[in-house]
Amino acid sequence: FWDFLILFFCLPVVIFNEITKKRLLGDVSCRIVPFVEVSSLGVTTFSLCALGIDRFHAATSPTASARPIERCQSIIAKLAVIWVGSMTLSVPEILLWQLAQDPAPVSGVVAEYCTMKPWAELPESIYSLVLTYQNARMWWYFGCYFCLPILFTLSCQLVTRRIRGSEKTERRGTKQGQSESHLNCTIIGLATIYGLCTTPENVCNIVVAYMSPDMSKQTLDLLSLINQFFLFFKCSVTPVLLLCLCRPLGQAFMDCCCCCCEGCGPDTASSEGSADSKLKTEMSSSIFFDKPRESPPPLLALGTPC
Repeated sequence: FWDFLILFFCLPVVIFNEITKKRLLGDVSCRIVPFVEVSSLGVTTFSLCALGIDRFHAATSPTASARPIERCQSIIAKLAVIWVGSMTLSVPEILLWQLAQDPAPVSGVVAEYCTMKPWAELPESIYSLVLTYQNARMWWYFGCYFCLPILFTLSCQLVTRRIRGSEKTERRGTKQGQSESHLNCTIIGLATIYGLCTTPENVCNIVVAYMSPDMSKQTLDLLSLINQFFLFFKCSVTPVLLLCLCRPLGQAFMDCCCCCCEGCGPDTASSEGSADSKLKTEMSSSIFFDKPRESPPPLLALGTPC
């Protein structure tokens, strides 16, 4: 959902600004776009950490064979903590950016762009906090939004493999072992895409921090555009990768799309095929859980109103 929000709101604003040199929605977009982009990094970071903890608990649980399926309310509560925490950590971005205007040296056309400059009208205490955040922003990005998810995911995977090393031979051919291996590959794939797409931004931030006086404004604008391109690329690839690697989630998504396209009115033959697909989806693993229920539940469409 957050990746879709980035592509739906931030991408048109950036493209419009690059084409017309005018900022869509003016000063509001200068504050909201960085806020949403940084919140996206936080959502991805803390989601990867939560998935790593889930895999670690699955490996170390003494009652792994009887591990219950987590309730929907518990998952929503975790997502709320992740989203609210990410947006709270991104609040300084709203107070840090401002809309600026600069006439072109040749044509004289006034170009609008966003500059990192705290509000002068802020109270003294808040102004000093925002200024401190601006000075530490580069290392905060690097430590929290790059090192934390990558190192946390790698640590959880290494510890999980070490704990399950003795059980690897016994469980390799079982359905449970294949499910756990598939889930671990999914998390590693998500972390790899995130690391590859955020590396250029962190490198550019470090370069700009130490070499900005010697760099022209055109070079700085180009580096900023490259960073946003990689962010949009990550937001485009991550949902596709998740739907492809997590087969039950991808199947539920396709069933929902097909149901909406057909007007939620399947015939008898399609109902029988849908029942079979529901049974397969229910019996297979999901991205969060790896244990089936003890008694078969009623056949309900996963994620669809049909």
